Amino acid sequence: MEGIKVNAVMLRATDYGENDKILTLLTAELGKISAGIKGVKKAGAKLKFAAQPFCFAEYVLSRRGERYTVTQASETESFYDLRTDINKFYAASAVCEAADRLSYGGAEDGASMFGLCVRALSDICNGEESQALIKFLLSALSSSGYTVGLENCSECGAPLTSADKMRFDMNTGAFTCWDCGTGAGTSGVTYNVLRKCAGKSYSAQFITADGEKRALRLLREFLTFKTDAHCNSLTEYIRLL
Repeated sequence: MEGIKVNAVMLRATDYGENDKILTLLTAELGKISAGIKGVKKAGAKLKFAAQPFCFAEYVLSRRGERYTVTQASETESFYDLRTDINKFYAASAVCEAADRLSYGGAEDGASMFGLCVRALSDICNGEESQALIKFLLSALSSSGYTVGLENCSECGAPLTSADKMRFDMNTGAFTCWDCGTGAGTSGVTYNVLRKCAGKSYSAQFITADGEKRALRLLREFLTFKTDAHCNSLTEYIRLL
């Protein structure tokens, strides 16, 4: 019987038995799935690469009932440089962890998140990781129905500027004027960084490393609020900045 071929990113691997692992794969064809892979903890295992962090490959699966097993794999991209730089490693780990938290199964959901994940890993591997991670988190949250509103004040409709002190409402994912809202206080610098990473107009003089760090903290809290799950890799990446 011919195996099922999927293009996938390996999000997470869990030890199973003495030599096996259970992989969480984000696939373009089936969405997020779990699949066993045998013998990969042995030295020199042929499929060892397929259970490594950030592996992007064509996986061949066998299926029995609702259970998948990896029988073959052909690597598309290893993103090797992500494993040689600690900041890039944790930024990429945050991408995979967030994708895991925000993927709920189904082919349509999987295709969208898969594309976002591959693009983010490539961007982090080849460039500056902070803004690539922010861009991914904004897109992944939006894809899962948790859009961060980056337009005018959601209460009064007044324009928000990078010089303003404002608030962010975790329930609605929207920014408000300081006097209009009741959410946590945040700065216009954070808002400006988020607008840049979302592809909107922004003020270049307000793009700072501290603003990027604050933007990541806000997105971490929003992700936790919406999914009730902590993203430990994102916390560690923010600590490293």
